Amino acid sequence: MNFSDVLTRDAAAIETRLMGALQGRADQPVVHAMRYALRGGKRLRGFLVLEGARMHGLTDAQAISAAAAVEALHAYSLVHDDMPCMDDDDLRRGQPTVHVKWDEATAVLAGDALQTLAFELLADPVLGSGDVRIALVASLARASGAEGMVLGQALDIAAETSAVPLTLEQITELQAGKTGALIRWSAEAGAVLAGADPAPLAGYATALGLAFQIWDDVLDVEGDVTKTGKRLQKDAEAGKATFVSLLGLEAAKARAAALIAEAEAYLSPYGDRAANLIACARFVISRES
Repeated sequence: MNFSDVLTRDAAAIETRLMGALQGRADQPVVHAMRYALRGGKRLRGFLVLEGARMHGLTDAQAISAAAAVEALHAYSLVHDDMPCMDDDDLRRGQPTVHVKWDEATAVLAGDALQTLAFELLADPVLGSGDVRIALVASLARASGAEGMVLGQALDIAAETSAVPLTLEQITELQAGKTGALIRWSAEAGAVLAGADPAPLAGYATALGLAFQIWDDVLDVEGDVTKTGKRLQKDAEAGKATFVSLLGLEAAKARAAALIAEAEAYLSPYGDRAANLIACARFVISRES
């Protein structure tokens, strides 16, 4: 099975787990909004969880709740990120954003509930011992909070009103939190579930996450809105510094390619078992959305 097929299969399995977790919940707008926010997407973070677990000899059933957890957390971040007080976007995955389809209060509550759903999923006994589950909960809390994703978003918001554009070093630090922290957690989770050393996967994910964000900046310049499913060139219109504005388009592409080569090098201890993660890395800088 090639990488595209694996990604599609894993996305379907993750969606099944997420919708199952919401089954029987109250028939209320906030729950409908949660389901709406969880629709679609590449499920790349969930794939990283499942593939890391498979590389360490675990079954998908032993890791699916962790994969669903990070996708629920990611969905929450997008719902809040799209709101008028943050990035103010009206389009996500080709459809109206949650606050547009419902209202701002529903979007806030749906995002809050998706965040707590993530930790509910990590409490699933199928993930292993209490110690393993606590380790996953604690690490996801750090990756998504004021040491990780939230910090990155706060730095991004501050940059919008700063009189001085961010430097390349500052943007790299910002994106290590905003985008990279969840990608790193996802890549490490399979090793944590298996009680193995996550260090090689951490190195892989650090390079992968930065390449992912650089390619997002590339797509913001030359992407097609019908493929990306979101409004483009917002950063340029706002005068924000990006990897492309600082490096130039071709140099940014070259930097992303170098990071993917670096990511692949971290996978050498796994040999042929890393084939899908290598394919994933190459996909990151060839995707159109």
